[in-house]
Amino acid sequence: MEFTALLVEDSAAVGAIYSAYLRNEGANVTYVQSGRDALVELTRWQPDLLILDIQLPDMSGMDILATVQQRYPDISIIMITAHGSIDLAVDAMRAGAFDFLVKPFDAKRLSITLRNALKQRQLINLVANYESSLPKPNFHGFIGESLAMQAVYKTIDCVASSKASVFIVGESGTGKEVCAQAVHDCGNRKNKPFIALNCAAIPKELIESEIFGHIKGAFTGAISNRDGAATRAHGGTFFLDEICEMDLDLQSKLLRFIQTGIFQRVGGSQEEHVDVRFISATNRNPWNEVTAGRFREDLFYRLHVIPIELPPLRMRNNDGFLIAQQLLVDYSKEEKKAFKGFDNNAKELIINYSWPGNVRMLQNVIRQIVVLNNSELVTSSMLPIEIQQANRVDEKQKKPSLFANDLEPNQQPCYDIFPTILPNDRVLKSEKSIVINHIDKNIMPLWQSEKKLIENAIAHCNGNIPKAAALLDISASTIYRKRQNWSEISSINVN
Repeated sequence: MEFTALLVEDSAAVGAIYSAYLRNEGANVTYVQSGRDALVELTRWQPDLLILDIQLPDMSGMDILATVQQRYPDISIIMITAHGSIDLAVDAMRAGAFDFLVKPFDAKRLSITLRNALKQRQLINLVANYESSLPKPNFHGFIGESLAMQAVYKTIDCVASSKASVFIVGESGTGKEVCAQAVHDCGNRKNKPFIALNCAAIPKELIESEIFGHIKGAFTGAISNRDGAATRAHGGTFFLDEICEMDLDLQSKLLRFIQTGIFQRVGGSQEEHVDVRFISATNRNPWNEVTAGRFREDLFYRLHVIPIELPPLRMRNNDGFLIAQQLLVDYSKEEKKAFKGFDNNAKELIINYSWPGNVRMLQNVIRQIVVLNNSELVTSSMLPIEIQQANRVDEKQKKPSLFANDLEPNQQPCYDIFPTILPNDRVLKSEKSIVINHIDKNIMPLWQSEKKLIENAIAHCNGNIPKAAALLDISASTIYRKRQNWSEISSINVN
């Protein structure tokens, strides 16, 4: 079995013997004689096994053990010493060592310990791989076990330790900052700063100073030198939220900073260098912004290296209800309320609603319920009226009436629903033509005028269907359903 090993032993003669033992077991051995050299080696690479003498000339092996356990917890450590005692062995095992050997020991004793340590590593890796293959109900701030979110979790795991720039896209309220924080927390920069800057929340006159900092007297109100977000993020992650809102003039300065890591403070002439990992996010289509001339193409290619698309809540199956349950627990604890769950009607409403504001909207709704009510169960009557009404509207649209005699008072015939309730054949065409023939030819059919109105609203919102639905005071799911109906009507007319 091949493996890597780092041997730390101050005696050259003993070190040579143990190195030979290790090579006979299939190890690729690196040998050092001091604790300082061992720590330097570990910053360059991490072995499968660390064989560590407790008594070293420059520091205690126990101190090195503690450092390795904190920084490199995946390394298996075997402690060795010529001054063995039960107490010392117990302390080493409690500190995280796999085993403890007392010198002198022979090749057979070392071989048994090595094989046991490697088998333990193999088992740990098997368990970790199995656990990673299971659906995760939550992940670094995210709640959700849908397939769409499992793909997001997997992408975050893959890119976390890379320095490649990440570009997060998704509708408002889908958790773009949570995603950026997760990328940071899963990577090797997790102990360094995570600095977030919302480009849409800062006036364009001040955003350059917020990013790069300024020197005293650079502008009115600059009464002292001030570090910008770039300086504060040194060694860590710099998250630029709503990047597409940034002014074009500043985009060119940001591009140079991303390319070189070098910048100048506002009003200053001295160049500063920092090491940061860039994560960007937007709720727009970034390529559409490029083609419209509002976002630099070269900056797009610099930032859009690893794309992560966050799905809207309506595309996440039952994740909305899982999130609602956790929010209910958290907010009830904060507000000292007795809520424990949802009744069946409330659960159905939450699952079926399209949530145009995504998770942020869901947070507000659950907070409102907890603050304004006091009960053990959330009932449907506690939900906002628009959620209750949206469900009733959807039910009516699922089973609309074809003819005026079947309608409720003040309800209009729904001629555009024929394709969803009748088979796509000659009978459907003939029945549809009977109804439409009753309409004056100078008047546009209802479904066509409705189609034109909705398409104009979508175009006005740059293709953002939930936003268009909000302006039209209907649910986004209604628009999706009607668009499907229109495509079926078109196919009927062609046939």
